[in-house]
Amino acid sequence: MQTPDTPDPLARDCALIVLPTYNERESLESVVVDVLSCAPEADILIIDDASPDGTGRIADALAAADARVTVLHRSGKLGLGTAYIAGFHVALERGYGYVVEMDSDGSHQPAALPALLAAAREGAGLVIGTRWMPGGEIVNWPRYRRLISRGGTAFARRALRSQLRDLTSGFRVLSRETIELLELGSIDSEGYAFQVETAWRIERLGCTVAEVPITFVERTSGRSKMSVRIMREAFVNVLRWGRELRRAGPTRSAASPGNPEPAAIKRAR
Repeated sequence: MQTPDTPDPLARDCALIVLPTYNERESLESVVVDVLSCAPEADILIIDDASPDGTGRIADALAAADARVTVLHRSGKLGLGTAYIAGFHVALERGYGYVVEMDSDGSHQPAALPALLAAAREGAGLVIGTRWMPGGEIVNWPRYRRLISRGGTAFARRALRSQLRDLTSGFRVLSRETIELLELGSIDSEGYAFQVETAWRIERLGCTVAEVPITFVERTSGRSKMSVRIMREAFVNVLRWGRELRRAGPTRSAASPGNPEPAAIKRAR
């Protein structure tokens, strides 16, 4: 079986789908089966944070049954952001052209993968599966969750001067070139703020960002990982990044100093 750090020279145009897991034994197998059915040309990397419910053993069994699946076991619950950064490093080492970020609880529908990957292969450096645009939908969320999500996105957009409609979406595709620009060692968000931080950085770099509508379905098993600590981290970090923007002055470009053109935003119709 191929290990996570085995280089694959044939993978340059292929995608690595990264599935962070912590206590997802009830959903993981069905998610992996559906992903491989909808994106048979892609590979999957499961990153398990020593789940006490046995998710890691299920991941190992899935990897033993299909060479497209590999597993990275970590020593404990180290956070969503660090899991994705670990996945990015694996993808770069193995030569993948694209990385997909995707939840392992069934909330993100694998049927959307072809559209997301197609947008990436058409040249977008970042493709965001967007809930808050025409064609996007959320299923089975209570009103308070919608308010938190919409309010958090509106707050982040305003503070960071972002044009992106769904900064907090966790269903997205990044190109290899975009990941190489991100300076992974400087990303300090551990929880869901990671999604905001990386999207905002990519937008400021002037990369092309595509937004594709998705349907988000609330998990039917297991427990949400959202917590007060995670929400606090996002709020504090967005405030800090916003202050950095204001200190930079009103005339500073939305892009990085090395790339003076602002990001191009493409929205699927």
